[in-house]
Amino acid sequence: MRTVITFQNRLIPVYFSEHHQPHKTLKVLKNILDTKWVYGKSALKKCLSSLISIEIEGSEAILHSKQESDTLALSLY
Repeated sequence: MRTVITFQNRLIPVYFSEHHQPHKTLKVLKNILDTKWVYGKSALKKCLSSLISIEIEGSEAILHSKQESDTLALSLY
């Protein structure tokens, strides 16, 4: 399944590999991204500034950035 969220005035595609409760998962994801943007460390902020897509696998969000070396995984729960 694919959907799109708005983060930092950009549309970011979000892909789900399993069946989730999309509304709940997207709400949690958006809150985490906003919090990490404000309080996160520089490596995380670098990934978020060049974010191109997000893949949800189980309870993790894989953040894909323009540079493959900046790709990170975040726990949603």
